[in-house]
Amino acid sequence: MSKRNFFVITGLAGLVLLIIFMASARAFKNWSSEIPESWHPQAIKATYLASQLKETDKTHCTLTLSYDLENNTDSDYRLDDGRELVIQSRLKSDGSLSQQEPIQLSFPVFLPAKQYARLAIEMTERFAWPLDGDPAYIDKLREFVRQRLANVAEFVLFDQASRYEVKLPGAWQELHAGAQTAMVGN
Repeated sequence: MSKRNFFVITGLAGLVLLIIFMASARAFKNWSSEIPESWHPQAIKATYLASQLKETDKTHCTLTLSYDLENNTDSDYRLDDGRELVIQSRLKSDGSLSQQEPIQLSFPVFLPAKQYARLAIEMTERFAWPLDGDPAYIDKLREFVRQRLANVAEFVLFDQASRYEVKLPGAWQELHAGAQTAMVGN
């Protein structure tokens, strides 16, 4: 074999090895970027404000829970219902997360960096609204809310796009029966 052929074959072998190395480095980079970033539970803090029960129609009602949000980041934050947003209940009984009922934002929220904004979540449930003249009217409404939230320790909002985990505390357990709960008929 001539020196020229030797150098050509060696050069081609080196080029092939370089291509293999670059392809494997790119595959490793893509693999490592596919590992999801961890959740950021401190970015947005929530404080419970109040709850409201409203008659939707004769067989349904909507329970709305309101919170103040604090943005602890240096970036503006926007929340609206979509595929990237998941709201779950954390159960008191075992601490697991549950998504048995649909929970959604009441309205989109814009939260500027280092500022506060209001958030409300709502759940629509089957409920036969009591008649106005019913002497147990308020007690029936309070009992419905109590039962609905009995096994809920808190709600947790997961924003998959930003990887923010926002804990919506369940301070309603500490409230006196009905003290911060508004009951609104149609």
